[in-house]
Parts: sequence; structure tokens; C-alpha cells
Amino acid sequence: MRFILFTLLLAVCASAHAATLSLEEIVGLRQVNEFTISPKGRFVAYVRHQPRDPLKDEDGPAWTELHLVDMMGHSRPFVTGQVKLAKLRWSGDGQRLFFIAKRGNDKLNSLYAIPVDGGEAQRVLTAPQDVEDYALLADGSAVLVIAKDKGPENKEKLAKRGFNAKVFEEDPEFSRLWRYNLGDDGLVSGEPEQLPVAGHVMAVQVNRFGDRLALTVSPTPAIDDELMAASLTIADSGGRLLTNLAHRGKLGAGKFSPDGSQLLFIGSADINDPAEGRLYLADVASGKVTDLLPDFEGHVSAIDWLSDRQALYIGDIGTGSRLGLVNLDTGVKNSLIDESASEVLRGLDVSDKGQIALVADSWQHPPEVFALPSPGQPLKRLTISNPLLETRELASQEVLSYKARDGLELQGVLVKPLRYTPGKRYPLIMFVHGGPEAHVANGWVSRYANPAQLAAADGFVSFFPNYRGSTGRGVAFSKLGQGDYAGAEFNDLVDAKQHLVSIGLVDEKKVGITGGSYGGYATAWGATALSEHFAAGVMFVGISDLISKFGTTDIPNEMYLVHARAWPWDHWHELLERSPVYHAQKHRTPLLIMHGENDTRVHPSQSLELFRYLKTLNQAPVRLVLQPGEGHGYRKAASQLDYGQRLMDWMRHYLIAGNSGLPANPDHSAALSAE
Repeated sequence: MRFILFTLLLAVCASAHAATLSLEEIVGLRQVNEFTISPKGRFVAYVRHQPRDPLKDEDGPAWTELHLVDMMGHSRPFVTGQVKLAKLRWSGDGQRLFFIAKRGNDKLNSLYAIPVDGGEAQRVLTAPQDVEDYALLADGSAVLVIAKDKGPENKEKLAKRGFNAKVFEEDPEFSRLWRYNLGDDGLVSGEPEQLPVAGHVMAVQVNRFGDRLALTVSPTPAIDDELMAASLTIADSGGRLLTNLAHRGKLGAGKFSPDGSQLLFIGSADINDPAEGRLYLADVASGKVTDLLPDFEGHVSAIDWLSDRQALYIGDIGTGSRLGLVNLDTGVKNSLIDESASEVLRGLDVSDKGQIALVADSWQHPPEVFALPSPGQPLKRLTISNPLLETRELASQEVLSYKARDGLELQGVLVKPLRYTPGKRYPLIMFVHGGPEAHVANGWVSRYANPAQLAAADGFVSFFPNYRGSTGRGVAFSKLGQGDYAGAEFNDLVDAKQHLVSIGLVDEKKVGITGGSYGGYATAWGATALSEHFAAGVMFVGISDLISKFGTTDIPNEMYLVHARAWPWDHWHELLERSPVYHAQKHRTPLLIMHGENDTRVHPSQSLELFRYLKTLNQAPVRLVLQPGEGHGYRKAASQLDYGQRLMDWMRHYLIAGNSGLPANPDHSAALSAE
């Protein structure tokens, strides 16, 4: 009898725990990618990221669907299925939604519009090449389109004949600005006009009167120029330059005030600022620029207007966020929501009547659409994209503060193991963000490359350190790592580990490190120069040789201006000493290296170079996995699932099982059952 009761008690306890998230479920989670509130504030249109099922669907990037939700949270699909659309805009009267897509027999990404009250989407126009972006005139008379030149007529024919040699970085394809007039039926009327804008057009904004344009233009289409040499200009309706706004460095979004007299925009403090995050106000007539938050120890990530004299912004502060308001008449700055709320704000849009819509996520869900009923009130959630999460047991998150060895206060996001037992020590996976001009907020952190919820279910502690050089703490903090590659910034990672060990949470001998891009550089450094601190590493699209990286990247000027602050020829030996390959003989950490074969930011030769050094030395296990068709990060469903499985298999193999040889490669034969 006692045995039966004990068995029943165990069954009840087991059923009390919901299932945990699998890797397939993490990779397959939906989220809101972009959104826009209607002019009258009745609806929010949003694009929902719908990942493919790698075990059932044809491989490829996620589908992106169009949905509409009202202020009561009633959501309905508009354009769904196997579609990819982006760049939502409302018509001035709120009767139609515009978007860019390639549908049916389209050979190019074209501009479409769909009536809100019912009806099929219509193709509005097709440009000489893919429509990249656009701006609608409020009266519906025209649309301004960014698209590349058509190019030589015989280029494609010659390529078929084999004359397809690529002359590197010559004959770039510039994006131009075109004006298409629209008829009463909302479709193109007449031939397009190319506006006389010199340079490569990256973005366009138009005021509600249609007589002023705000243009973001770079000298060439090179990504380095887009990042570091773009300018923000005011032009008339014909694209003729009126004012060049004084600004140097990285640029973000811009938006005209309702009366068109001012332009709010996000920029950088100076040419050496690693990230755009300052809030600026420009007078359209004079071009005078004012910093609205000169002492802000955070980074502005989104902007809009509540009225002509009230500027709204989202500020990333530490691991949280702020919805802030600046009164231009009084200079008073307020926060419109409780900053201790669990949601992390990611996007902002305001209707003509002042209703505020936002996108936010938390440790409990990926990005969703929210509304702010009124200042000071809690956010109202309007969408639930993943009902599955309500049936899954999630490990909670918290913000952890610690001190670096030089006394600098640092923060990170901590995810403890599911059903954590106080006093027990656990293996640790340290997920290091890239950039380094980025940061991890206390929101949804589980993705294919950092599946923290899966790790928690497996008994791991996960920690996401915001080391010096991260954003979210102002310009000065984000510059702390400049000119000191792999110095104090990566010592911060060891100090985080030591803190977690000192508080009794982590087993010092079972610590893994992983990250992508600059986080991959940190991982390579941790597996070589700092190998004694890490028992396993997974390096993703990472840097191994700073000298050859400069010669193979598409952002050499950004490397100079916001990272190294010196050219390679100014300090060859220092760059060599701060390269993981230089420390290859210290390698004792089993290292899995993964890279996309088409990466132009960090060339895959960086991974091959480190692999060859470590493989030749043969002092610890090393494996290199190259992914065809992928670049600086993986977009396709199968690639993401393969990556996450390899990552977790590697960490389990060395940190939990304590094995010494290489783990088996994943078996994806289940995907064949879909055939």
C-alpha cells in the first residue's frame, strides 16, 4: 500500500511539471518583426516571422506574413502562407496597406497594396530592379521608391556565354531614388522619374505635405561607406539638396515632426562612436542640430512624435529599456512607463491621434505587439504568436551585477537551471554577444545560437555578460574596449566566471564559452590565450587573426574608426599578439568552429586558419563545420537546427559527460521522412 501511494505521489509530482522547450521548438518560434499603427489608431499591422519546419518543409529562410490586430487584441491574417513581405506602410487615409513582396510570377520584389476592408492585394509597381524601400505621399498622389539602376542590357546574356568575371569592388550598383505618380485607382500613372540625388540612397522620409524629403545617402554602396560615411540631407520634393545636416558617424532612423518643421533622428556622438544611439533634433529650414539627451547613459533605439513639441524615444538602459518623452518647450524629460516592467521595448509607432503601439519581449516570450493605453499605465499585450509557450515550463531570468578586476561595475543576464537547487554547483555556458557594440537585455534570449531555455532544462547555468564596449550604458562605456583588442574586455568574461564560482553557483572546472562574430573572437581567445579558464568552446563566424581579418573584411574603415583606432601598419605586432592564432600553443579547450561559407564580414578563412593551427598542434579536440549558402549568421531553418544541435551536443559531451574525444556528428535522417 505504501509503495502504491509513493508511486502515485511521484506521478502527481511529475505531471505538475510542464514539458520543456525543445531545440526544434526554439528554432520554430514565431515573432513580430515589424509593425505600424494605422493613422486613426484602430489597427496595428504587423509582420510575423514564421520559421519553416526543417523536418517537413523545403529548406530556406523564415516566411514573413502580414497580420492585422485591433486594440482589443483581435488579430486576423491578411497575407499568409509561403510568402515573404516587408516594409509596411499605411496610406494617408488608412484604407490601404502597402508592402514589398515577390508574388506569383514576379521576377523582382515589387510594391503591393491591399485594402483593409477586404479584397486581394494588388501590385502597384515594379521598378527596374528590386524595390528596396519607399515612402508614400500622404495625399496618395505619388510614391518615392529606392531601387538600383537596371544596369547594362547585355550583362545577363554575356554571363550565360561565360563572360562573368567579377572585378572586385569596381562598378558598384548604386541605389537611386525614383518618383512614381499614382492615379485615382492607386496604381502607377505614367513613367517614373529618377530624382537627381548624388550617391547611394539608403533611406527616404517625406513630410506629410510632400514638399520636403529627408535622405540618408552614402558615397558608394560599400557596407563600410553605409556604416561610416553616410550623410543625412534635407531635399525638396524634386530631390534637390537644400540642407546637409552636420553629423559624422553612424546613422539611424529619422522622422519628420507632424508640422514638417523638424526632423528627429538617431545618430552617433562622433566618428569614433561605436553605435548610433544619440537623440538629435534638426531644424529643417536652417539645418541646426541639437542633442536632446546629451548626458544619456544609454542608447536610443527607436523614435517618433507624440505632437509637434513632444518627442518620443525608446532608450536601451543596461538590461532594460525606457519609453521616454522630451518636451521641446520646457526641456522636461519623462518616462511614460514603469521601467521595472518585465517587457523590453524594441519598437515604437504613434498614430495621428497619439495612440502608441510598441513591440516588446520578455523572458517569457519573443517580440509581440503591445499598446500603451495611457502614460503610466501597464502595457496591453495585443498578440500571442506562440500559444505553445503557455504549455512549456520556462526557467526564469534575472539581472546579475558583478565587478571586474579593475573595479568596473558590470551586468549580465543569468538563466539558472530549471528546478535549481540552492547550494549545488552547475556547469556554465557563457554566451558572449557580438559587436562588441551590442548588448543583451533581460528579454527573450533563447534562439538557435544561444538556446538558454534548452540549456536550463539540461542542467546548465547560462550567462550573457555585457562586457565593457557593450551598448546600453552610454558612449563612454561603449568606447572602453577601443584600442585594446582582447584586453580588459575579455578579462571581464573571466571575472564573470570567477564571480559565478565565488557565489557557489558554478563548477569552476565545467565552464563553456560560445558566441558569434566578436563573440566568436572572444570564444577563440578563451580557447587559446585563456584556455585554462574554459573546458569547452563553440566559435561562430569568429575572428582568429586580426591582421588577415582586416585584409578580408568588408568593413576595414569601421575596424579602424570604432575598434582598433589605428591602422594595422601602425601596430603590426600588437595585432598579432591579440590574435588567437598567436596563442595556438596554449590551446587546451575542445573547440567547435562553425562558419557560413558566404560570410563577407568575417571571412570563413578566419575559421579555417585557426582550425589548421589547432589541428596541426593536436593538443585538444577541434572540429570545423562550414555551412554552404550561409553568411554572417544563419538564416535557413536546417542550418539553424544543425547549429543548435551541434552547440548543445558539444557542451553536453565535455561539460556534463566529461568525455575527451570528439562527439558524434548529428544525424538528421529524420528530415528524410518528409519526402
